Amino acid sequence: MQQVKLKLNIPNNATRVLLHACCAPCSSAIVECLLQNGIRPTIFYCNPNIYPQSEYQLRKDECTRFAQELGLDIVDDDYNHNQWLLSAQPLADEPERGRRCLECFKHRLMRTAQYAQEHGFELFTTTLASSRWKSLDQINEAGQWAESQTNVKFWDQNWRKGGLSERRIEIIRQYNFYEQQYCGCEFSLNASNAWRKANGKELIVRE
Repeated sequence: MQQVKLKLNIPNNATRVLLHACCAPCSSAIVECLLQNGIRPTIFYCNPNIYPQSEYQLRKDECTRFAQELGLDIVDDDYNHNQWLLSAQPLADEPERGRRCLECFKHRLMRTAQYAQEHGFELFTTTLASSRWKSLDQINEAGQWAESQTNVKFWDQNWRKGGLSERRIEIIRQYNFYEQQYCGCEFSLNASNAWRKANGKELIVRE
């Protein structure tokens, strides 16, 4: 492992942390940083937004491979895309970083908080906060809302700081991770393909 680049201030001196993971690339430097700070997180893979299921499986397999390489526990939450759509479909026309994304974060982080509460975790956080494509304000709003419903502390760490973004690139190359080309849902896939078509780029095809 590389030298610690970020000294974490862990809320309440918690020792049991549930890490909501969106994918292996986003998880990589965060997991390494947690381990360097004496925390062995349990990874919670909860991403019912991902479409189609073959894409979900591919991303899950990469996350599982990384967890197993480090000897970490990983929990695979149920893939219930139809249930996720109940809150997302009415907001289908929202742009990326719009209200649909907030509802998506709330859905996934609420599932995470509920699991944390049921299994005795003191703290939960999310790798969503590592992506520059996501709104930190939305992520923190969703996490704090989930905390208010369960009384499990949400750790609103900004996982883009302390050299973690740079380290993430190194780890992705080291493990040769699959890097997705769109956020995950069918709405983001359509938006990405619309941009690609407008800019003369090859479309993303998923079955």
